[in-house]
Amino acid sequence: MNILLIRLRLIGDVVFTTPIPRALKRVFPGAHLTYLVEPAAAPVVARNPSVDDLMIVPRRRGAQRVVDDMKLAWRLRRGRFDLVIDLHGGPRSSWLAFATGAPQRIGYAIKGRTWMYTTAVARPRELRARHSVVNQWDLLEAIRLGPDDARRCGGTSWPGGAADPVRNRVEMPLDPAADTAIGRRLEAAGVTSEHELVVAHVSAGNPFRRWPEPHFTKVLTTLAAAGPQRRIIVSSGPSDREAADRITAAAREVLGTGAARIVAFGEFDLAELRALIGRSRLFVGGDTGPLHIAATTSTPVVGLYGPTLPERSAPWRDPAIPTISLGIEGLPCRPCEQRVCEPGDFRCLTTLRPEDVISAAEQALQWRRPPNVSA
Repeated sequence: MNILLIRLRLIGDVVFTTPIPRALKRVFPGAHLTYLVEPAAAPVVARNPSVDDLMIVPRRRGAQRVVDDMKLAWRLRRGRFDLVIDLHGGPRSSWLAFATGAPQRIGYAIKGRTWMYTTAVARPRELRARHSVVNQWDLLEAIRLGPDDARRCGGTSWPGGAADPVRNRVEMPLDPAADTAIGRRLEAAGVTSEHELVVAHVSAGNPFRRWPEPHFTKVLTTLAAAGPQRRIIVSSGPSDREAADRITAAAREVLGTGAARIVAFGEFDLAELRALIGRSRLFVGGDTGPLHIAATTSTPVVGLYGPTLPERSAPWRDPAIPTISLGIEGLPCRPCEQRVCEPGDFRCLTTLRPEDVISAAEQALQWRRPPNVSA
């Protein structure tokens, strides 16, 4: 069995696909599995033990995109895939699935693209309170099993089991080289294993995901002041670096002589971010890619949800690991498509109180990772 999975982007969405390869290998243990992804999210699956080949495609525009896709289509056609699952559902991914010519091409039933699949799975357009991993599991259940597969697996329609966050949690295996690099950087910054390390991710580029900077400053200074062994690292996307610097500077000013508890750490890539979070006692951040990278570790998470619902995108992992999702309930405009803010003030996030985040963080910090649980 030669299988192709397609999920081109984004980081969090690629993380949500990672239970799929493991489930497929349980049902088809001899299968060869290829994963097609764009460069930005490729590190998420680069070391996945169930992925045999990683196919990274550039994300370019205009005429160059056409040239890239024609070359890629020829390469995919020669791959002779038996089964293609389009986990993305976009125009590019559906066309690439069609271009493989695979006898089984499974994707979502989306107007204008359904004909490119041999099996199209219904997906309601409204934003339902149903987790993204469960939505993707619908595609697995549409796989047509051959007689030998059915006999081996007991004759059930999908013998891989339910979308269970304990058995089928998200994963991004630790990169030892990245972990070593992070260890050296922490040592250079004076952070040791005796410190209680907290990673706070600031997302300020998208106004729909933007928690007010003074709120973040309040959380960081309060957490840092609560214990002399606390060390806080502020992370951000490239477009949010200035906001992260402002928050860091403001927090240090408030802390005065305790300013060193807010650690200046600089930039790091996805593999290093995963290693850093794995070494930490807590991750705090909004519903963005780094939160889902955090979900692949055993580090407690406090997630800040504005226009999105934790029922759809909370960390998909063992509930024994503290995972606290905070959001403003009762807003008629929530969830939304994140195109226009109807009230105009982004109240789904701006009214989320720092005091509630601080309380959740302190609660999560009480958890002590059992010695048999890896980072």
